[in-house]
Amino acid sequence: MSVSDWIVGAQWFFILYFIGVNMGYLMLNLLSLGGLKRYVEAHSLDDMPRGISGFELPVSVLVPAYNEEATIASSVRSMLQLDYPEYEVIVINDGSKDGTMDALRREFSLELFPEAYWQRLAVKPVRGIYRSKTYPSLRVIDKDNGGKADALNAGINAARYPLFCGVDADSVLERVSLRRVVEPFLEDPRTIASGGTVRIANGCTVDSGFLTRVGLPRNPLALLQIVEYLRAFLFGRLGWTPLNAVLIISGAFGVFRKDVVVEAGGYRTDTMGEDMELIVRLHRLHRTRNIPYRIVFVPDPVCWTEAPETLRVLKNQRVRWQRGLSESLTMNISLLFHRRGGAVGWLAFPFMAVFEWLGPLIEVAGYVFMIMAFASGLMALDAFLTFMLVVFSFGLVLSVSSLLLEELSFHIYPKPHQIAVLVLVVVLENIGYRQLNSAWRLWGLLLWMFRSKARWGEMTRSASWQSGPGGLGKGVER
Repeated sequence: MSVSDWIVGAQWFFILYFIGVNMGYLMLNLLSLGGLKRYVEAHSLDDMPRGISGFELPVSVLVPAYNEEATIASSVRSMLQLDYPEYEVIVINDGSKDGTMDALRREFSLELFPEAYWQRLAVKPVRGIYRSKTYPSLRVIDKDNGGKADALNAGINAARYPLFCGVDADSVLERVSLRRVVEPFLEDPRTIASGGTVRIANGCTVDSGFLTRVGLPRNPLALLQIVEYLRAFLFGRLGWTPLNAVLIISGAFGVFRKDVVVEAGGYRTDTMGEDMELIVRLHRLHRTRNIPYRIVFVPDPVCWTEAPETLRVLKNQRVRWQRGLSESLTMNISLLFHRRGGAVGWLAFPFMAVFEWLGPLIEVAGYVFMIMAFASGLMALDAFLTFMLVVFSFGLVLSVSSLLLEELSFHIYPKPHQIAVLVLVVVLENIGYRQLNSAWRLWGLLLWMFRSKARWGEMTRSASWQSGPGGLGKGVER
């Protein structure tokens, strides 16, 4: 084959790859549409008494915290006002170096409590367990630093109830969120994990733990992430639910059966993507052992979290996510095409591997190759324009359809000017932002490939969405 044949072949490879990845996501959107329609119809009478009300299993809400002084009080308040029959809140202070523990003592009147601690999962030393004088359902574990996974394992050890819900310390739950995300456990006893939607809190107002106003952030990076989260959560994950092939439940908001997680060994502390790795491992263990189970994504329960507002912090987050994805898939590679793998092993896993894990490498290579080939005269104008049309038109269709379906279903942003801004963001997101994300993800992939030492990067919390106590704080991307 001549050089020109290789160039033409490469052109077709990249064009077909981008068509394939976008068609795959469009198919997920179509699957999501059917599931979303059924969900909205089933919950159209939520204000009426429901047959399963009062039968909800007790839940332990676990809140790992490291240097979360700015947001911890508001987040814990939001969890203490949940509309749920029986639950407890366990905050795990993972060796914070700021005033996180002082804020908890001050806001919730903590006292040291001599409590028996059953260490079913190995964790870093626990310094003490505290309970609140004003909120009987609130306990705080103060422990040596071991990372988010270690903190969650410590919370599981102390949890009293059969279900536990992991929630990030910079997050705020809507009052009915816990009740709705637990519903799959009542509807089907095979359910072992359930996750809800995460949305951007930047621009909103939270007063004493209550979300009082939904708004759009002024920061352009946070605005871009609204559309990105919408596409990833509502349709990227909802589409896999009917196939029992959900591979990601966000660490910011997920509910699990405690006994199943303990039997699986708890969260792994040697990965940067402990939340995804646990889900993939649960799939692998249940599939290979032929144990019936369900892992579900529920679109309505909402957890609001603060998004990065600087390029440096956003880059650190995306690099960490890509490394976590790489570790999660490779640690459970035996699930891929396993004879008992089902839809998760034969569809979701290869889809994730080709389009999400190796995708950044192919996408960035495609951009670089096409631009250089066109600039050097090795590619015709029509071929270059075809490639650009595929990239931007499919991306635009995906984002627009996600925004349209979300607004038709839940209408989170009710004001016309908010919708107009989001439509503009949908267009701008495809011009530069998605390409920059691909470059960051490629960097994360390369760091994983060359076994570079993992680093968690600093996360600055503005806490601007809180009214009342709060201010500038720093956390760590964990």
